[in-house]
Amino acid sequence: MSTDLLITLLLVLSLFVLLGSGVWIGLALSGVAWIGMELFSSRPAGDAMAVTIWGASSSWTLTALPLFIWMGEILFRTRLSEDMFRGLAPWMSRLPGRLLHTNIIGCTIFAAVSGSSAATCATIGKMTLPELGHRQYPDSMIVGTLAGASTLGLLIPPSIIMIVYGVTADVSIARLFVAGILPGILLAGLFMGYVIVWALFNPDRIPPRDPSMSLLAKLHASRSLIPVALLIAAVLGAIYAGIATATEAAAVGVVGALLLSLVQGSLTLTTFVESLFGATRLYCMIALILAGAAFLTLAMGYIGLPRQLAEWISGLGLTQFQLIIALSLFYILLGCFLDGISMVVLTMGVILPTVQAAGIDLLWFGIFVVLVVEMAQITPPVGFNLFVLQGMTGRELTWIAKVALPMFLLMIVAVLLIYWFPEIVTWLPAQMRASA
Repeated sequence: MSTDLLITLLLVLSLFVLLGSGVWIGLALSGVAWIGMELFSSRPAGDAMAVTIWGASSSWTLTALPLFIWMGEILFRTRLSEDMFRGLAPWMSRLPGRLLHTNIIGCTIFAAVSGSSAATCATIGKMTLPELGHRQYPDSMIVGTLAGASTLGLLIPPSIIMIVYGVTADVSIARLFVAGILPGILLAGLFMGYVIVWALFNPDRIPPRDPSMSLLAKLHASRSLIPVALLIAAVLGAIYAGIATATEAAAVGVVGALLLSLVQGSLTLTTFVESLFGATRLYCMIALILAGAAFLTLAMGYIGLPRQLAEWISGLGLTQFQLIIALSLFYILLGCFLDGISMVVLTMGVILPTVQAAGIDLLWFGIFVVLVVEMAQITPPVGFNLFVLQGMTGRELTWIAKVALPMFLLMIVAVLLIYWFPEIVTWLPAQMRASA
């Protein structure tokens, strides 16, 4: 057994021991990095840790992250989900599957004003779960479509995990946001297509249609969606048009969310403070993980593990497609034990040299990573969306994972489609660059 492999096994074992003992992920990453540098590098670990953690924490690009988190926290406390259901329901009645589509379209819309799949799941679920249950739609389809569609919170910009990947891989966050739009719409379309096909084969399990409404009545019911649509247009439009950076657009989003909450009457001192503290807690957790991962990446660089691993994988002679399949399986397996952000920051230092050596575009790879991390959100035992849905429904985790399986398979289809047709990811960013 080679020395490099022994070092790798020792560091991986150290990481699992720390995580298994209940140490916070960020501290566990820093601890493993310190062990690696002390034992296998000549550079003082303390000095490297201080410089690296300060550099990771003071990045200007990273300032978009707490702002987008705060925007989502503000909107989470508004009447957005209720207004969204009332506005969408009249337009869904003629589609096969009827109001089941409100789960998918509602998650798609909320994903565009929130960067978190858990927040998307909780916000849309608190309205659609009781409403669809009361109308006697099948529980398996209600929960399954919500579990899958809520993962769009990671893919449709603004996305917390895209910011994390952009900072870690040194890829433009604005271009990542734009690159996520078409794949997000594609995935939402696949989910809706599945619901339509299921409804056509199971017409007896769909409740009767609500009384028809005139076009004017539908438009009147949808009037509450206009402020949300304007907020989405302001945030994404500013980025796409090159008027604002991701950080500046995030600031616009926060102001817009505060105004929307004020107009709805849901902005009180209590909700303002709750949203601020909620965003602070989540950002501090992510920032600690990012700082630990930055130190671990530096430590592995000094030891030389990423370069050696890249050379080893290159020596296997894998094609790009075989490498993508291998990485998909790797991330799905990793997602059984870690949350999405931890998966990204923990692996990028090792994976990126291999990906670059294989000639894979880092922008495209970022969207691929987000898609496979989405799959991890609905894979037990550590699927965050499964936990959220378990808390909201009281059903067993295994049952929720089972009803979400069709959505998981559709995500695999989406990965294959963006591999075979990479323009789905790269076309919009190319237009953005051309118009700049």
